[in-house]
This record gives sequence, structure tokens and C-alpha cells, in this order.
Amino acid sequence: MSWLTAEELGLTHIDAIHRNIDYDSLIEYALANEGAKLSHSGAVMVDTGIFTGRSPKDKYFVDQFPSNEYIAWGEVNKPLTKHVWDDLLGMVKEHLGGKKLFVNDVYAGASEPSRRSIRFISEIAWQSHFVKNMFIEPDFEDLIGFAPDFTFYSASRITNRKWKEHGLNSDVFIVFNIEEKIAIIGGTWYTGELKKGVFTLMNYWLPLENKLSMHCSANIGKAGDTALFFGLSGTGKTTLSTDPERALIGDDEHGWDEHGIFNFEGGCYAKVINLDPKSEPEIHAAIKTNAILENVGYNEHGIVDFSDDSKTENTRVSYPIHHIENFQEGMCGGHPKTIIFLTADAFGVLPPVSMLTKEQAMYYFLSGYTAKVAGTERGITEPVATFSACFGEAFLPLSPTVYAELLGQKIDQHGVKVYLVNTGWSGGSYGVGKRMSIQNTRACVNAILDGSILENDFDILPTFGLLIPRTLHGVDTEVLNPRNAWEDKAAYDETAHKLSGMFIENFKRYNKAGGQYNYAAAGPVRE
Repeated sequence: MSWLTAEELGLTHIDAIHRNIDYDSLIEYALANEGAKLSHSGAVMVDTGIFTGRSPKDKYFVDQFPSNEYIAWGEVNKPLTKHVWDDLLGMVKEHLGGKKLFVNDVYAGASEPSRRSIRFISEIAWQSHFVKNMFIEPDFEDLIGFAPDFTFYSASRITNRKWKEHGLNSDVFIVFNIEEKIAIIGGTWYTGELKKGVFTLMNYWLPLENKLSMHCSANIGKAGDTALFFGLSGTGKTTLSTDPERALIGDDEHGWDEHGIFNFEGGCYAKVINLDPKSEPEIHAAIKTNAILENVGYNEHGIVDFSDDSKTENTRVSYPIHHIENFQEGMCGGHPKTIIFLTADAFGVLPPVSMLTKEQAMYYFLSGYTAKVAGTERGITEPVATFSACFGEAFLPLSPTVYAELLGQKIDQHGVKVYLVNTGWSGGSYGVGKRMSIQNTRACVNAILDGSILENDFDILPTFGLLIPRTLHGVDTEVLNPRNAWEDKAAYDETAHKLSGMFIENFKRYNKAGGQYNYAAAGPVRE
């Protein structure tokens, strides 16, 4: 499938094109030419250099009509002039010209009416391998007439010495040109830029078609009941959606169109720092031939030390979704009846589970709250609140209210019940309380999914106004009301007052967004 010409790739000259080639060939090339190694389990191990995570400060959109009418400009979406774009694109094409190139023609989106055709062009074999893992490969017949809706040029080895002249943040750049249907990535080897680049574009395209794009995982029960799990990193989005009793639709990025839920991707990209085969057996078992491990530590026998964070704490593995034994064929599901917002509240204020009204669902979706643990000094810690709109603000080209409005419409249309599950701390803030046990969290999620949570009586949590069950099968009763779990009740009240203030202050950003987004009354109140 390598009959593409240089002209079709937008280049003037090339050495050779390897298009959608097989795993064995990609692995062989990476091992021989790119410093890759094989792990004891058969997975390829690569290092992504000095960039072991995304570079959000180096992401730009070309400022031109009509896309500039829709993009929410600011710290997340920074504008770039057409003049600088033309210069950078010329540099990238000159850099890739005359080289041996790896081309992947793939689909983003398992739902045919909503999917996009994407072409990736890279000089790195293991980046091509990553794309092969992470996206949906067309059938042979579809490749013959494949016409990309969007093209990515990945030039990892380029150095932009004119970055100051261009007015950029650094010599790294990730730039999207909506009108020319091209993205360019330069100066970074981190493959997550490819994955999240496509997600960013789907977040631009789909809402304009009245389809919701979401940073969430999804699974489906044996009765065909679909559930969504929203949450920021570290809240349990991947772990809790991987369930032996429910088939995995996908672990990270999904769309919701007129037919239901569909995965954007064809693979998974999981963190593996401190990976434990006992607590996450499905992910551990997926690390085998054709998987790619990034930035992990290993010995001379290729045995991986998952506790090794010497290169980064963001160690990762990518693998095709079929490496998970219990995955949903076709990676689609019907309209969900259940949505779960996950938060890891390190303040220990929020309950392990609460049922949200429609208005509260909108409030917590726009807030996108979790709390991260700060550094420790002599055992004293201070949690840090994180608010990321729609649980994925870094990847939203449009205003968060666009996605919230679509979510609200679909909640109403399909009678969806929404819950907030706290996988964080109970009985005190981090350093005093304890992390919610996985057993309690699983029991909360199971009660939501089987509907038994609705058979209980509910109380209202002061300050936050959340509905919390008085009892729940399989959950320690003393943790259901978070205030009761604290030995020092006055300390709980003080901490709840502090956290509620953070919510209120964050939500002020929506005060001028119009009456339809005025969900502040559904959030916490200062007493």
C-alpha cells in the first residue's frame, strides 16, 4: 500500500514511503535504527527524549476565518499568524523531504457517520507503530480510495531556530490549521501529541454538528446498558471502566451522536507507573507483543521495573484495544442511561457517592474538579484544587459552555442519571484521612450500574447540597456522609468552607456566559 506519491503527501521529493505497514516491519526497523528495545513480555520499549509529556504552552491554532469565529482564544488556544504558519510549514516539509517516511491512513471515530479520515506522516517508525495501535485502520479496499480529511506532519527531529522571531514559547510547536486541514508537530518526540491532536480536532468538528465529544471512558453491560466515566488523570477513569462484568468500549475519548456512544480510537494509552498486576490485571496482561512502552526502566533482560520513575512519572503503554480480553466489538454502544463523574478529592470533603440533579450535573461538568496532592514536607501536605472544564479543558477548542449545552440536551433527551463518585480521601484531608478503598468505590459504582442505589433513602450534605445515600450494600456506612467520617467535625466544616470557596471562585468565569449557563445555584454555598 505504498503507491502514494510525494505530491499526494504535499512534499516535493521523498526517499521511500511505508504506508500502513505491518507490526513486524515497524518493530524490526525501530529495533535496528531507532534505539528501541524489546521487553521480556515482547513489548517494544522506546524513550521519547527530553519530552515525556505534552507541551500545552506550545500549542497554537492559525488565526483565520471562519475557524477563528468559533475557537475560544486564550491560554488553552493561542493564535498564530498565517505568515508564521507558512514559514513553519515550509520548514517541516523541507525537513521531511527526501527522507524515508512512515504513513498511516486511519479513522478517528468508530461510528461511520461521525468518523474522520486522518493521515499521519512521520520520520519515526515507532511513532507509526503508536498510530497503528491507537487509531482505527481501514480495510484494504477503503485504503485504495482513501482521502484524508486532515493530515498530520510529525517532524520530531526538527529544531526551529527562529522561534523567538516567530513569537513562540519555545522551539517546539504543535499547530493546527483548520482551513488548510493540516497539523504540524515539531521538536518533540512525545506520541501523546498525536493522540491528543486528533482529540482536539474531534472536539472542534463534532459539536458544530450537534454531536458531543467527551473526555471519558465507556463500558457496556450484558443487557446493553452503556455507562460513561468522566474524570481527570488519577481519578480512576481507566481502572473503574475496566470491569470483567462489562465490555470496554474505550478508556479515554468518545463521541455521542444520534446513534449512541462511540470510541474515537482503536487502542488504549495507559499510565504504567507502579503498575500492579493484582490491582490492574487487564492492563498488565495487555503489555505484550505489539504494545509500546514509553520511558520505562528495565534491566539487561528486558524485565520492566514499573516503579522506576527516573525518566518520568508519566510512563506509558499503548496497545490495540483487542489486547483487553473483554472489549466491545465495534467499540460502540447505545445511548447511556448512566454518567459518573469521578473526582479524587484530597481535601476529604466530598462523599464517596452522590446523586446529582440535572442542574448539579451541569455545574460539576463545567467545574471539572479534582484535587492533587502537593509535595510533602515533614509529613505536612496541602491539597491543590484543580478545575478543568468538562474534565478535559486542555483539549477544548470551543467554549466549555458549548459542550455543557450539548450534555444537558442529551441528559434531557435520554433520561440520563448522573452521579458524582469521590475516589479520593475520607476522614480527613491527605495526610490525616485515608484514601477511599477500591472495594468501597467499586461497591458504589456497582450500586449505580445495577440501580440498587435508588432503593435507599438519601440525606442532603450541607454546604454542597448533594444527595447522599444513608446506606449502601458493600460500603462502610460511616464513610457515606463525609462529615461523620471525620473525628474533628469542626475541622471538616472549616475545610468544607474552604473548598466551597474554591468552587465558587472558579465558577465566576461563567457568570457572563448567559442565563442558560447560570448553574451557580446548583453548586456549593457559603454558610
